[in-house]
Amino acid sequence: MKKILVTGALGQIGSELVMKLREIYGANNVVATDIREADNEVVTSGPFEILNVLEANKMADIAKRHQVDTIMHLAALLSATAEANPQLAWNINMGGLMNALEVAREEHLQFFTPSSIGAFGPSTPKDNTPQDTLQRPTTMYGVNKVAGELLCDYYFAKFGVDTRGVRFPGLISYVAPPGGGTTDYAVEIYYEALRNKKYTSFIGKGTYMDMMYMPDAIDAIIRLMETDAGRLIHRNAFNVSAMSVAPEHFEAAIKKHIPEFTLQYKVDPLRQKIAESWPNSIDTTAAKQEWGFTTRYDLEKMTADMLEKLSVKLTKN
Repeated sequence: MKKILVTGALGQIGSELVMKLREIYGANNVVATDIREADNEVVTSGPFEILNVLEANKMADIAKRHQVDTIMHLAALLSATAEANPQLAWNINMGGLMNALEVAREEHLQFFTPSSIGAFGPSTPKDNTPQDTLQRPTTMYGVNKVAGELLCDYYFAKFGVDTRGVRFPGLISYVAPPGGGTTDYAVEIYYEALRNKKYTSFIGKGTYMDMMYMPDAIDAIIRLMETDAGRLIHRNAFNVSAMSVAPEHFEAAIKKHIPEFTLQYKVDPLRQKIAESWPNSIDTTAAKQEWGFTTRYDLEKMTADMLEKLSVKLTKN
């Protein structure tokens, strides 16, 4: 990677990925795009363009003008938002992906897009879910992700596009606010712990899901994209994760720093149903073997860092 175009750059992943890429590759070599503009360092620290990913010609024009060699396609509607408006989710998640893949094909670009543990379903093995296994999701988001995995594999096999991707678990970040995902409680809980010393979880006690701290997610993207193509067997949709946790585990970790913190539950049936259709834990062996995937943060280390960074952020605001 030398010059990179990022779609959905103001989202949860993009907000941190763009800044890390600019740090590594140079500010002018990372072109951030989003459907909106914001008073944000992603916009002010390097090239930024307004882009609706459904506008294929504009996406191609931006890629050509900036002479990029890589597309990182992040623009998407997340799980709960997608379930509330499935037709819009299909149009954005699949239409945008197809447009980005076509630009990559026409311009001979390296390509990354994230999949998700949402690509699994109720009939998938729940514990230590294999890299290659049954995928029958019951949400529009999950259907989009499975279709996207297959589409990326197709563009590699049919056209030789250097497509790569990971299946992200819930991502936890102090930079961007939650964006409509089923795992958002794992971000919100830290905000509320600092603001109000209490939180009401919309996910039920004992509901395990895989999670990862955003710095580890960003490192995983860059490491995968920098790996020699000859090492990759799967190429797309590598299982990655750092921890398998339920809401009460966050409660215990936070209490070590804020002893008066309390956790209550008011389960949202929609998001609970989605969560229960996903694995409890996934097997990351393929990612470790093929491109050296590793993580630095466990729950305890992540909690300490989240509370420290969020405390500073909330004080400034």
